[in-house]
Amino acid sequence: DIQKPRKTKMNPGHLRIIASSRLAIIHNNLTAALEAANITGDSGTLNRQAKSAARSAFESAKQRFFGHLLTSMKTPTLIASIDADLAAGHAAVIQIVSTGEALMERRLSEIPTDEWNDIRCDITPREYVLDYLAHSFPVQLYEPFTDSEGNLSSRPVTRDGQPVECSEAVRRRDALIEKLASLPPVPGALDQIVQRFGTDLVAEVTGRSRRIVRKGEGHSARLVVENRSGAANLTETQAFMDDEKRILIFSDAGGTGRSYHADLGAKNQRLRVHYLLEPGWKADAAIQGLGRTNRTNQAQPPLFRPVATDVKAEKRFLSTIARRLDTLGAITRGQRQTGGQGLFRPEDNLESPYARDALRQLYRRIYRGDLAGVSLGAFEDATGLSLTDDNGLKDDLPPITTFLNRLLALTINMQAVLFSAFEELLDQRIEGAIAAGVYDLGLETLRAESFRVTDARVIYTHPGSGAETQLLTIAEKRRNTPLSLVDALDWLDDPKARLLVNGRSGRAAVQVPATSLMLDDGTIEPRLRLIRPLDVSTVPARIMEDTHWLEADRAAFSAAWTGELAEVPEFSEATLHIVAGLLLPIWKQLPQDETRVYRLQTDDGQRIIGRRVSPAWVATTLAADAPKLSAAQVHALVLEGKTVVCLSEGMELHRSRVMGANRIELSGFSEAAKDRLKADGFFSEIISWKLRLFCPTDADGVAILDRLLARCPVARLHDRGGC
Repeated sequence: DIQKPRKTKMNPGHLRIIASSRLAIIHNNLTAALEAANITGDSGTLNRQAKSAARSAFESAKQRFFGHLLTSMKTPTLIASIDADLAAGHAAVIQIVSTGEALMERRLSEIPTDEWNDIRCDITPREYVLDYLAHSFPVQLYEPFTDSEGNLSSRPVTRDGQPVECSEAVRRRDALIEKLASLPPVPGALDQIVQRFGTDLVAEVTGRSRRIVRKGEGHSARLVVENRSGAANLTETQAFMDDEKRILIFSDAGGTGRSYHADLGAKNQRLRVHYLLEPGWKADAAIQGLGRTNRTNQAQPPLFRPVATDVKAEKRFLSTIARRLDTLGAITRGQRQTGGQGLFRPEDNLESPYARDALRQLYRRIYRGDLAGVSLGAFEDATGLSLTDDNGLKDDLPPITTFLNRLLALTINMQAVLFSAFEELLDQRIEGAIAAGVYDLGLETLRAESFRVTDARVIYTHPGSGAETQLLTIAEKRRNTPLSLVDALDWLDDPKARLLVNGRSGRAAVQVPATSLMLDDGTIEPRLRLIRPLDVSTVPARIMEDTHWLEADRAAFSAAWTGELAEVPEFSEATLHIVAGLLLPIWKQLPQDETRVYRLQTDDGQRIIGRRVSPAWVATTLAADAPKLSAAQVHALVLEGKTVVCLSEGMELHRSRVMGANRIELSGFSEAAKDRLKADGFFSEIISWKLRLFCPTDADGVAILDRLLARCPVARLHDRGGC
């Protein structure tokens, strides 16, 4: 359940815009300060180490600041949700990472203890940026010099052993501190929750030795410093389990080794609504924290609710933990999906190869000016990233991690434009990989009405252990679920939808817009999506004029669609080949074009995990003679697209894509056999001045192939790539 920030009295959305602009101002002033201090100059970088340290400190402070700010922005919505949980009789558990204790201690050290009964200072995410400006903003003066090799560099200036400060850099730093200090404060998430609900209702298990709490109500309310004993974590946990406190908030430091589930032996057996307010950077700690409310011997399982904002840059934090959860699952259980327990999707990982390719395409669009609302100059000024050199677009462009980090300091509107374009390009890359069958989904579960093992052969036995590798032939029976006429007509709610009927086949389809595709030369190719009763295909818009698809009225479309639905059988059957058992010794002998691992359960309860292989690989591995395949098997095999069926007399059947549709093509036929093949049912087309023969892809094609195979039997099978 994804939460979005609501408008509160503090107006956090407005503060986020102000903070983004201030970070951009700091970034620009940082560049000017580096030049004023002689760390950089007209000729480039004069002191690479000093520049790197300054940039690193700024980016680190920026990430910490926005991480805390976004968490604070989510808290008003979280508080409203907790109110609803308490009214419903539930218990709320909040998981965070940062408590701000170190920052609070630094602020308290500057305040006399006699003022601790009425604290007037702010402990907010803003302090992280102020700390950076006060202690890490580059103000030390450097002097240029020429080294022994004639290279111009710079070195720090000292006087009587003390570093000399650059007056211009100091002026800029002080002006920035003054501007930032005028921003309205947003308290940290932990303080907001404790001060809103009070210590009588909130059990805090964070390990803090001191905290600032609210005393009194109304105009007499004040903030005071409260000391906590070393046993506070144990006491607070027990108060929550005894139902004396209905809200528990815990962090990594305070929650180690404790359980907060609805234990049957505890008084508090209420439903735990577990809010993941701040996932942090450690994937194992995030999952371990979620497991504290989901243990054995519990009255009821918890409800997990990750909390996120609609700020696009927050995906920077979610992406990192999603990637690390995938890695954690792969290391600990051999399956990436088990790391996050389904909490994050594979698309949430923005550091994948597909995301890197999409980012490079985004850079190209910005460089060419194809991205509306973001020019090249505006992008470089706002992010501080350089995309060009003297030759045009750089070969070595900023990586995805740098791009995501720089998004944090952009305005909400610019973030939305950039991230929307980036996500569109990423979706296109993933969609293309899925269509090509190369998208790695990890361990995938196959589901159907029925799985039956019809044949099992041992193809390898390990000489040491005797473990076997089996080739299983499995009959799959899948229920067809065609799109109903009502659902098809519902697409007309889109004003750009069109009803089509094929003038040659009489088949029906709904045409709707699809996402455009960026080609290798950088041009944008508009595409359309054709929705059919049993499948959906995406084709370039330019080829529709060369097809037999014609726009039809509702009556003609309904008649064609209904006719197709009547022809759809209740079930479709197919044959799967799975290599199961001991796989590692023969892994390199298996097809390398598809390395996905599948699992399924047969009708008799047998659980199978293994690699799926093509019938062509099976035929070449096992069959000494020509494979025996029926016409229906050949028809399905060729349509799958991974196998070439070689026939006698030098002909072959393979899948071709013509005008955006998959076809079964017969090649290698002679001039003398052309008329006989057309009489059997093959139809011809002249494409690029070449005669080509095709077999229908519907049920009629099986009978046509049956007549062909009776004269020209199957000689051999090969994986796609030629006989």
